[in-house]
Amino acid sequence: MNTPSYLMGLIGEGVRPSLTPPMHEREATAQNLRFVYRPIDLLELKLPATAIGDLLSAGINLGFNAFNVTHPCKQLVLEYLDDIDPAAKRLGACNTVIIENGKLVGYNTDRSGFASALALELPDANLADVVLLGAGGAGSAVADALIGAGTQRLSIIDPQPQRAQALAEQVQHAQPADSTVEIRIGSAADGTQWIPQATGLVNASPIGMFSHPGLPVDVSLLHSEMWVADIVYRPAVTELIEQASALGCAVMPGKAMAVGQAADTFALVTGLVPDRNRMYAHLNELVELEQLQLKENV
Repeated sequence: MNTPSYLMGLIGEGVRPSLTPPMHEREATAQNLRFVYRPIDLLELKLPATAIGDLLSAGINLGFNAFNVTHPCKQLVLEYLDDIDPAAKRLGACNTVIIENGKLVGYNTDRSGFASALALELPDANLADVVLLGAGGAGSAVADALIGAGTQRLSIIDPQPQRAQALAEQVQHAQPADSTVEIRIGSAADGTQWIPQATGLVNASPIGMFSHPGLPVDVSLLHSEMWVADIVYRPAVTELIEQASALGCAVMPGKAMAVGQAADTFALVTGLVPDRNRMYAHLNELVELEQLQLKENV
């Protein structure tokens, strides 16, 4: 009996260090599949983001099954797709492309990944009043997932007011006419008033990453009755998550969304249900190994 095999790529800038490919390959091995997942780094290839269409066409001809698409191609890729999942269309961004009978079908597993992670990690999260830090591509997916999960008031804080306004309008436009969801935008100064009253906080900004260390918010604004989520997963435990946990907050580290996104993509590509706990454990191994290597190189 032939073992099913899959060929997948990750298209974007600076994707060589991504931990997504090894996560997929390890889970495939555990499910007795042959799975090859390779980064296709635009910077290494000296290609512009607009090459995404040509790369996808080449992928069809070369027998690829799917691609993940990341910065700076998540919006550009839409014009090259034959069909787009409603969530990806609503968000105006696609991060997963499945090749079906020579056709390109786009999905947004950033959105579904955060939604599934929130449901699994914080099933009792109070969604009455949530503050979202960051209105970029990740923030857009998180905002849509939060509203879909039942958030009643979403406060969006971003250093670029026009970007926050665009996200607020996008989210509001997607709501039914009788929706009671309140969307508001503000600055860091507004956050000093909003966060202490909030029931939840999500960091969808890059602050906290290895390359952008630090805190995205003054932790003195947090309180033990709120939950705190981060989408940053490198390092495995950001300073925000560490300090929020110390204050008694229920927390969801970025690893949860990373696994949620990868698991949802794996299911789309293979049609099989991945073992999220196994993928989570493998991601922990990968991140710990990366942190060890960083220390050794200091």
